[in-house]
Amino acid sequence: MSDSSTRLHKVLNALGLDLAPWQGTDWTSRAPRDGAVLATVRSHAAGQVQAALEDAHRAYLAWRSVPAPVRGELVRRLGEALRRHKAALGELVSLEVGKIASEGLGEVQEMIDICDFAVGLSRQLHGLTIASERPGHRMMETWHPMGVVGIISAFNFPVAVWSWNAALALVCGNAIAWKPSEKTPLTAIACQHLLQQAIEAFGRDRPGTVPAGLSQLLIGGRDVGKALAASRLVPVVSATGSTRMGREVGVQVAERFGRSILELGGNNAMIVTPSADLELAARAITFAAVGTAGQRCTSLRRLIVHRSVADTLAARLQRIYRSIAIGDPLADGTLVGPLIDRAAFDAMQQALAQARAEGGEVLGGERVREDLGADAWYVRPALVRMPRPSPVMDHETFAPILYVVAYDGDTDEAIALQNGVPQGLSSAIFTASLADAERFMSPAGSDCGIANVNIGTSGAEIGGAFGGEKETGGGRESGSDAWKGYMRRATNTINYSGALPLAQGVRFDV
Repeated sequence: MSDSSTRLHKVLNALGLDLAPWQGTDWTSRAPRDGAVLATVRSHAAGQVQAALEDAHRAYLAWRSVPAPVRGELVRRLGEALRRHKAALGELVSLEVGKIASEGLGEVQEMIDICDFAVGLSRQLHGLTIASERPGHRMMETWHPMGVVGIISAFNFPVAVWSWNAALALVCGNAIAWKPSEKTPLTAIACQHLLQQAIEAFGRDRPGTVPAGLSQLLIGGRDVGKALAASRLVPVVSATGSTRMGREVGVQVAERFGRSILELGGNNAMIVTPSADLELAARAITFAAVGTAGQRCTSLRRLIVHRSVADTLAARLQRIYRSIAIGDPLADGTLVGPLIDRAAFDAMQQALAQARAEGGEVLGGERVREDLGADAWYVRPALVRMPRPSPVMDHETFAPILYVVAYDGDTDEAIALQNGVPQGLSSAIFTASLADAERFMSPAGSDCGIANVNIGTSGAEIGGAFGGEKETGGGRESGSDAWKGYMRRATNTINYSGALPLAQGVRFDV
């Protein structure tokens, strides 16, 4: 038995999770840290998907009438279960995705945080009271659940993104149906298990409150995702993944006039101005570019540096890149774990070959730590100095590649370079100039959904709405008023006057 298999066995015992009901031959879960097979699971057939969605819809019809603060109590129970099992679930994330231990634990903490946020939100699902032009009338807005919320998640944040959607959808009165990445079925099964534990504990105190079928887990590939996107039983589909996937899902959902929350590609840039604190910038750049082995949608892909400080900053980054600890993500001191699989490694090598052909000077990018397993794909993060922006920089490669390009002019030139790609998720500027910072965050500045000053592009907190523009999809999840994406708005007018005046002075006497 491999070390990963041994660790998995201990994690499953800690979670109290039996994989037997999920086992099959359709999808194989591997540990990126050593390439070992963790488990094989079954896929849902088309008929099973339809039946699950019908069950979820029936559950919604009951759940929507449960008071929102009571719904919040269920999410509080989920947060408690996550607190109890944080260590085990965090290790499972590291096993199945390859994240270093602190990032695996951090992802579970993000789940706990969004549960806390959603519990508070359950008492704040408020609308507006609006002044009416008609005497004796009151106008107001009310918000109501939508139905079944479909969730399609990616491998790189296999549990946090689900929780962003699930916690908000549940307190808003919806049912949920989740299709996780086929690369990470085990973390999804674990989350479903913990939610079911929370439901059972809740049911002992409030029998009959939570309807059967409220949360459905759908294991499978593109066919399952397409069925979710096409179903009229699913009025909201929140999909996280590639731009290609988002185009398919968005079109399918739009064809039936459903609602999409799309979190797609990111090709994130940081601007470093002449006044920047280069030591602070170098630290932020390193985590943003190489954390999670460059497999975050918010990973730093492009560094736009003023030529006056470009050589100094590049030299500092080169020293860091040569010394950074790469290896087993569960070992102490490791900062960069493996890529998810061979396909990710091949895509990285293709991008680096294109960068060289376009004049780039490449430091790093080679495969390392082959001693950890023939099917384990560790790489040294790549630092690529480009003579100018080029086509390779328009494309997001899900790997630790950082393109560095110099600019000569003012901050407006740098902002134009940053905005000149199809994606628009996250961005940052390092500067000591208040004018540069304000310009960057102004309407004439960054065109991204996230715009940071003197902090990196990754590591968003759950209190702010997460998402981006352009080919990133335009969706928003997690904090702020993202909850409105899971509800429908009704405008209500109440006449208590005894008369029937019409708006805009219209007269219609009968």
